Amino acid sequence: MDPIADFLTRIRNASLSKHKLLELSLSNIKREITNVLLENGYILDYKVDSQKKIIKIALKYYQGKICVIQQIIRISKPGLRKYCKYRNLPRVLNGLGIAIISTSDGIITDKQARKKKIGGEILCYVY
Repeated sequence: MDPIADFLTRIRNASLSKHKLLELSLSNIKREITNVLLENGYILDYKVDSQKKIIKIALKYYQGKICVIQQIIRISKPGLRKYCKYRNLPRVLNGLGIAIISTSDGIITDKQARKKKIGGEILCYVY
């Protein structure tokens, strides 16, 4: 079982079903990925309930109909990890999307990783 793939699939399914709010189980990596999505404007807000160990995510829609997250694709899987140096980091849709990278500095976008000149594991693409 891959918890990151499950997390991304739940976000994808909620956006396709036009849900406004999504509740998921909490982990540190899910919290960090959600924070990256918030910083880049893909979600409205999120709230962490540490007692119940859940995270609530408010999805963002354009004009109330079209979800801002069009695609969210898992790249590195438990059976086949994808690592990249900072020079070879992918550009998602020529810079319109983001690649979420797990680095030694934490979970950041591909643009931040290029600026800091660090590589890492490519978790997913979001656009």
